[in-house]
Formats: sequence, structure tokens, C-alpha cells
Amino acid sequence: MGRFGKLETDVHIRASASKFHEIYHERTHHISNISTDKVHGVDLLEGKWGEVGSIICWRYFQEGKARVAKERIEAVDKENNSITFAVIEGDLMEKYKSFKLSIQCIPKEKGSVIHWILEYETLHDEIPDSHSLLQFCVEMSKDIDAHLMEGCEEP
Repeated sequence: MGRFGKLETDVHIRASASKFHEIYHERTHHISNISTDKVHGVDLLEGKWGEVGSIICWRYFQEGKARVAKERIEAVDKENNSITFAVIEGDLMEKYKSFKLSIQCIPKEKGSVIHWILEYETLHDEIPDSHSLLQFCVEMSKDIDAHLMEGCEEP
């Protein structure tokens, strides 16, 4: 029998919340050009970029292996700079009955905070929490921040 799990973390970045959200919401396919060592491709399979119900295929490199995840956009809240993806096929489904990734970009006085939430149900109790995937998300967020801040002078 599986168990439910939830991992959360905050990543402090220098870029604005709206610019970061725009990457995940409307320009997802650019992430493979930004975080080249982690994401090898992001393809739209159904729907339109950023629309609820659209299906996206991620080709990424994690824990020394090339992996694939097919995700459906479950929710988008432009006002709160948040987006939720549900994994529907791919490598994660070998360990999980369900897996969701939520990202909220929270504006701060200087920069913003990217709040990641991973929610899942494992196929059985022996499957560990996915701390490595959460760390992958943190590192990818830092790559995106560096890209967004390229050419910007420090205050």
C-alpha cells in the first residue's frame, strides 16, 4: 500500500515574480535553453502553452539518468503567479500513483520567492520522499533567475 507525501521549499530569487511565472506559464519551452544541463526539451503535445488542460512533455536529466514526464496543466492563477502540473505519464509513474508539482511566485520588496510544492502518492511504502526532485526544482529555479537577471546591474 502506498502513502501520501508532500514536500515544500522556498527559493529566494532576484527576478520579479511575474517574469519568473511568465517562463513557467507562457514560455515553458524556453526552459530547455535556460537550464540546459537539467532540461533537454519541453514539448507541447496538446492544447496551447499555458492553458489549463494542455499536455506538456518534459525531457530532463536527474540523478544521472535521462527521464521523461508528461504533464497536464491543472491550474493557472495569473493574479497569484501560480501554476500546477499533474504528471500523467513517464518515469515518475514507476514509483507514484499520482504526482503534482505546484509553483507560486511571490513578489517581495527585493526580488521574489518561488514556493514549490510536490504532492504525491507512492505505489508502496518503501518508496522514499522525492527530495532529489525537489532539489532539481530548486536548481532549475536558480538557473531561470540567473537567465532573467542576465545583463541587469546589481543595485
